[in-house]
Amino acid sequence: MFDFEKFEVYKKAKLFFNDITTFLEESKRLNNRISDQLYRAALSIPLNIAEGAGRYSKPDKRNFYTIARGSVFECTAIIDILHDKDMLSQNQKEEYYNKLEELSKMLSGLINSLR
Repeated sequence: MFDFEKFEVYKKAKLFFNDITTFLEESKRLNNRISDQLYRAALSIPLNIAEGAGRYSKPDKRNFYTIARGSVFECTAIIDILHDKDMLSQNQKEEYYNKLEELSKMLSGLINSLR
């Protein structure tokens, strides 16, 4: 087992990605470009956590965790826009928002621990 697979933030990022892929598979109304952007941003979160864990120096690790956090914010913005366009219910928005907020806090803690 690789170290990053033990990280709670990695596990939660994978679960979020799985939630998003299920949503995208079930949603027929989404524009392909928006769908693709959300998919890539959600996938970027666990991938950058994994890549950061594989780096040796603290600044390298911190950089990848910061990129992952940026992808969390990107997902949040897309979710907000989808809700505004009535492509996402209020309940769905809140569910995703809560998961993204938790990921953001966990990543911030990881980033701050590497200073």
